[in-house]
Amino acid sequence: MMDVRTSVHFGVSILSVLFTIGASGEDYFPEAQNVKWVSNNFKTILTWGPEPTNYTYTVEFSEVGKDRQRNPYCIQSSGTECDLTNELRNLEETYSADVLSEPLPGVNSDLVEFPYTRAERFCPYKDTQIGAPSFNIKQSEDKTKMTLHIQDLLTPLYKDDQLLTIRGIFKKDLKYSVVYNKAGSTGRKETMSDLRDVELTNLDKGESYCFMVAACIPSRSAEKRLGDWSKPKCSPRESKTIFEEFPFGVIAGAMGIMLALLIILITLTVVCCKRFCCKNKENLQLSPV
Repeated sequence: MMDVRTSVHFGVSILSVLFTIGASGEDYFPEAQNVKWVSNNFKTILTWGPEPTNYTYTVEFSEVGKDRQRNPYCIQSSGTECDLTNELRNLEETYSADVLSEPLPGVNSDLVEFPYTRAERFCPYKDTQIGAPSFNIKQSEDKTKMTLHIQDLLTPLYKDDQLLTIRGIFKKDLKYSVVYNKAGSTGRKETMSDLRDVELTNLDKGESYCFMVAACIPSRSAEKRLGDWSKPKCSPRESKTIFEEFPFGVIAGAMGIMLALLIILITLTVVCCKRFCCKNKENLQLSPV
């Protein structure tokens, strides 16, 4: 009798465990992986993976220490990114964000707290990547000075119904780093400017120079201080006369060599002509009358 009771109790226990495992399996939602911020010129998107199967993702975010918020477009979503550009309004504050794994809409779950993955903290002002600026080159009339006219990059953020530039956000904290070299030379020079019109002087007259520009935010950490470098852009090379291109000594030497060759050529021509004439004269004297 004891063996039967023991067997029944053991069987009930096994069924209970299997039922619990089955129920837990139905409520299993994999955690999001590789959760990170992707932010360029204050366009900020939270990304993660993998694509969900039979479950969804919900994003919660907040300024550090404040109540959590949700973007209505990122609730029980099958996507793997969430645009938070317009939600991160206080650009100098630090934000945290979680990606929760939840059931499909309309599907119930017994879980009290859903699994989630937290992203690293993010501050738009300190962390957004600044893109490569565009610029134009203007040369002075005397050809010894060049001015770079740099265009401040636009952001997707609005103020007073107008798009803000990065200068409108960083203000005096925005500087431009410029590196340049004479075309064909490997030696580089670098300068930093508070303004978007950068004037470069003491350049070799008529030479072509190549420039690259990057935004610089000195208040940031060293690895995030510089933005992306622009592609090199070169000024046109001025066409020169031979007297401007080469020193007088080189020109004089070349002319001397050419004059010497000309004298040699004339001398050889005269000698050859004399020999030819003499030979013809001898032939005439030897001919019978």
